[in-house]
Amino acid sequence: MANALQQIIRDRLDSERWSYGDVARRGGIPRSTVHHLATADHMARMPQPATLEGLAQGLGIPLQTIRQAAAEACGIHLYAPAAESAPTPEAPDDPEVDVLIASVQRLSSEDRRHVAALVESLLNRPSGDS
Repeated sequence: MANALQQIIRDRLDSERWSYGDVARRGGIPRSTVHHLATADHMARMPQPATLEGLAQGLGIPLQTIRQAAAEACGIHLYAPAAESAPTPEAPDDPEVDVLIASVQRLSSEDRRHVAALVESLLNRPSGDS
């Protein structure tokens, strides 16, 4: 059974009579990437933001639709931001943050405590450390 992202890709290819190469050229991403996303049995991790942007452009589909389908294919649920919480310089619209938040919710409570401790230590480290 096709996952959400595969279904979107296949539907768009069929309706527009495009090839993987057509989508790749339109989106500026490798043909092999389009093929992989359209055919992989299991997505172990979320594709990079640039890959999702290129795929959205290549398919002519809104980025949020592609991002949501990719997350679902990875077993992650992304919550849509509230309309009144528009991105600000302090809290930009960052898909990696969305994925991190959604992924943490799938961890056990003990593992969430470990992640919280790691984040706290990263936030409290001296500014010269990278």
